[in-house]
Amino acid sequence: MRIDYDPPSPLGREFIQLGPDITAAILITIVAGWESASVFPDVNSGAGEVAITERLRDGMRAALKSQGYAWARNMVVLPGTESRSTPSVLLPDGRTDIPIFLIEIFFGSQDHDPHAVIECKRIAAGNRDLCREYVAQGMDRFRLGKYGENHAAGFMVGYLLSGNAAGAVADVNAYLTSKKREPEHLQALPESPPTWSSQHSRRALAVPITLYHSFLLLPTS
Repeated sequence: MRIDYDPPSPLGREFIQLGPDITAAILITIVAGWESASVFPDVNSGAGEVAITERLRDGMRAALKSQGYAWARNMVVLPGTESRSTPSVLLPDGRTDIPIFLIEIFFGSQDHDPHAVIECKRIAAGNRDLCREYVAQGMDRFRLGKYGENHAAGFMVGYLLSGNAAGAVADVNAYLTSKKREPEHLQALPESPPTWSSQHSRRALAVPITLYHSFLLLPTS
């Protein structure tokens, strides 16, 4: 399993560029984790975001143990934790939902912080407020550097309360259009599992961040 790196970032930290194999491994583990998580009766459209995320985290850990993935010994699914957007920030200014630690990156860079971050949000096709929160309280945390300021990629999970992924993506893109942010539209990728990507410029860095989006259907309560 190979991991590619960009040159050190202007912030003086190793800039983490995940190889396509690691990106795919994270996306596959999310979907496999959801297969385990979604069978619990407390995972439904009436449940809170934090409780659903705890089930997803447990499901991802179970998948790494049971599925025989080649990357299982390299990937650690961490608990949600308070985080600092930059080393210069003394007090935590964010809380990551599902941080991912990659052993090979640690051996190469000695970076103790998470090497990938998964941000989870509830979303529903036709619900403008939830679509706005998905962008403003999810995607923008990466764009503005609160999460993953030395990462080239981040991950978003949308818990679908109703409708389907295509409808939710259309609504998110409509919201971005309303804010004159068309270049940040979500675009479908040909990979399996079904995934969308979006690219975002960042204030402090010349290098943009690519976000990968997975949408997971919640059972009705």
